[in-house]
Amino acid sequence: MNNYLSPSILSADFTRLGEQLQAIDAAGAEYVHIDVMDGVFVPSISFGMPVIKSIRPCTSRVFDVHLMIEEPVRYLKEFADCGADIITVHAEACKHLDRTVEAIRELGLRPAVALNPATSLSALDYVLPKLDMVLVMLVNPGFGGQKLIPYTIEKVRELRSLVEKRGLSTNIEVDGGVTLTNVTEILEAGANVIVSGSSIFKGDIFGNTEQFLKLMEK
Repeated sequence: MNNYLSPSILSADFTRLGEQLQAIDAAGAEYVHIDVMDGVFVPSISFGMPVIKSIRPCTSRVFDVHLMIEEPVRYLKEFADCGADIITVHAEACKHLDRTVEAIRELGLRPAVALNPATSLSALDYVLPKLDMVLVMLVNPGFGGQKLIPYTIEKVRELRSLVEKRGLSTNIEVDGGVTLTNVTEILEAGANVIVSGSSIFKGDIFGNTEQFLKLMEK
C-alpha cells in the first residue's frame, strides 16, 4: 500500500496560501488536507466553501476535506462543487453514518470516516467496507499544534489489523501531533496517509515536505 502526505493548511499563512500550496506541490505532497470546523462539533471555526473554491485552481493535488461539523450530510454537495476529492466525516457527528457515507459516494467522491481518540473502532463495524479511508485522530480535534495522545498509536495498529483481517484495502490516515520525529513509528503502526500541519508550514515548507516524504518512502 502506498504512503501519502497530506499537509494541513490549517497551519499555513493565509496571506500566502496560494504560494505555500505551490511549495508543497513542488516538493511532492500528494494530498492537501483541509480542515473545516463549525464552532459546534469542535470549539474553533476555520473556513468553508469559498476558501476551498478559491484555492482549487492553485493545485491539481487531491483535496482531502475533513469536515469537523455537525450533520455534514447537509453540505456534501456544496463541498463536492468546491473541488473536494475525499470527504471525511466524523462518526460522532452523524446521526445516520451509513446514509452520509452513501451520499458521499453518490457524488462521485471518496468517503472517509474520522474517529476521535476515545471513540471505539466498533463505530466502523458496519460501514468499514464502504470506506476509502479511516482517519484516526491522534489528538482531540479543534486546535492545531497539539501533542499526540500515546494510546492512539495502538489504535492505529488495531485498525490496520482489522482492515487486513477483513481483506480490505482501506487507507488509514492520522492527524494530530505528527512530526518528523514520530512519523516513522506511526507508519510502522499501519498508517499510510499522514497529515501534518505545523511541522510542514513552520519554516522551510519545501524542505519540511521533502523530509517527510523521504521518511515515508518504502
